[in-house]
Amino acid sequence: MLALNKLAKGSLAAAMGLAFSVSALAADITGAGSTFAYAIYTKWAEGYQAKTGAKVNYQGIGSSGGVKQIKARTVDFAGSDAPLSEADLDAAHLVQFPTVMGGVTIVLNVPGVQSGQLKLDGVTAADIFRGAITKWNDPAIVKLNPGLKLPSLAITVANRSDGSGTTYAFSNYLAKQSAAFMREVGAGNTVNWPANSIGGKGNPGVAANVEKIKGTIGYVDFSDAVKNNMKFVALKNRAGSFIVPSQKSVADAAAGANFKVRGMAPDLLDQSAKNAWPITTATYVLAYEKGADAARQKAIVDFFTWSLNNGQKEAAELGYVALPSTVVKMVEAEMKNIK
Repeated sequence: MLALNKLAKGSLAAAMGLAFSVSALAADITGAGSTFAYAIYTKWAEGYQAKTGAKVNYQGIGSSGGVKQIKARTVDFAGSDAPLSEADLDAAHLVQFPTVMGGVTIVLNVPGVQSGQLKLDGVTAADIFRGAITKWNDPAIVKLNPGLKLPSLAITVANRSDGSGTTYAFSNYLAKQSAAFMREVGAGNTVNWPANSIGGKGNPGVAANVEKIKGTIGYVDFSDAVKNNMKFVALKNRAGSFIVPSQKSVADAAAGANFKVRGMAPDLLDQSAKNAWPITTATYVLAYEKGADAARQKAIVDFFTWSLNNGQKEAAELGYVALPSTVVKMVEAEMKNIK
């Protein structure tokens, strides 16, 4: 504070201008985790730095890596698409809140099949991703797609090789559809994919495998699928409608969610609204309740307060779905626990 006062009184401050003064006052912070959130957090960081001079460095290393780093206290905040349980939050003394929502999409590379043409229900999708259906002209797929010419081509399953919140959401959805999937593959950040699968790091790694290998089906977040111009599957939702992923169908799924729960992480999967995308999820920030550096703790709150109130347009442009204004106010209240 003494140094700042001297700076304010000196002629040097006037010469260097207000922009320098703001930069000197704001603490730089570091985060890591969710690759799903990487695009929007880096976009927000650019805008925030231009406005305040403060730097936010975020590394997309996967949700499991982010949780590991925040628990090891090597970052200021973590990003995770797999929310921590109330018990885990209490044990690690962490605060958790959502930032944006999105959908996990099923993407494919099958010759002659255009985006949105192939229809799957949850059980058939689960049978494909557990390796029980191995050819694209399998009777179960043909039955859902009368009139669509499907090749006698082997199915390759593209999956995440790293611990992933996208895998967490996708595998939990399939486990809800099929007891056999839960028994053979499981549900979580990492699971036991079948023998006909190929792993890729991050959503970009899965997208690359789908694009280069004919006969492949995989799962990536909606924003990565749009960015890579990938072909979607139309998935049957709980209301019985075949839905293609979109920002509106994600918003419809989240419309009735109750975020007034510890950790602000309601179950958004397989919602009952007529046009709801079945694999809807949110991405979360984890921060310490009490950090060693008060300035950096404040910087986390300042950054996400600014982003949630000024960065929704950028979120929409990147394919995310903004939190409702009522939920943003709840997040701001939750962030008061970051001290």
